[in-house]
Amino acid sequence: MLLYDAPNPAPNPRRVRMFLAEKGLKLQMKSVSIPAGEHRSSEYLAVNPLGQVPALQLDDGEVITESVAICRFLEALNPDPPLFGKGAKGIAEVDMWLRRVELRLMMPIAMVWAHTHPFTARVVKPQYKDFGESNRPRVDAELRRIDAALAGRSFIAGKDYSMADIVLLTTIDFASFIGMSLPDDAPALADWHARVSARASAAA
Repeated sequence: MLLYDAPNPAPNPRRVRMFLAEKGLKLQMKSVSIPAGEHRSSEYLAVNPLGQVPALQLDDGEVITESVAICRFLEALNPDPPLFGKGAKGIAEVDMWLRRVELRLMMPIAMVWAHTHPFTARVVKPQYKDFGESNRPRVDAELRRIDAALAGRSFIAGKDYSMADIVLLTTIDFASFIGMSLPDDAPALADWHARVSARASAAA
């Protein structure tokens, strides 16, 4: 298998690298430079017509895209340690938090990134800056809801570290990269962030 990867600050490829690190797995990788536009090259579009990274090319030539889908595929092949939950309730909780983080937190962060950041101004035309800025309060409100949910627990989906923590960490760190820090009055979230950032996989 060949994993098409991109370096930080791209959050989605980092999700897969962190997952691999937690599993102790190694894959052949090929780096794709987003700043250089390699993800829009004809060579890469032949792999993933959406021009997004990561992508996992299987030995039979088939390609799986979307970071969580890639990790689910690898989880099915390598179930231990389980990172998508244990038992019916645990699996549902991880899935619930994956959707919450991606739809309620990552989506408004992506709108701020696309419509207010100077880097994206090269490709997002036109930028709707007022719309982008209007998403900042949504990000802050969701971070506070997550802080409340983390009170009294070690990890976002319960007592075990999971894919939901990976997705949340990469999302929050990307938000920090574009200038959105954690709220000052979110102690449970700050403690969680320090705890998961100390794991070896966070450096992936």
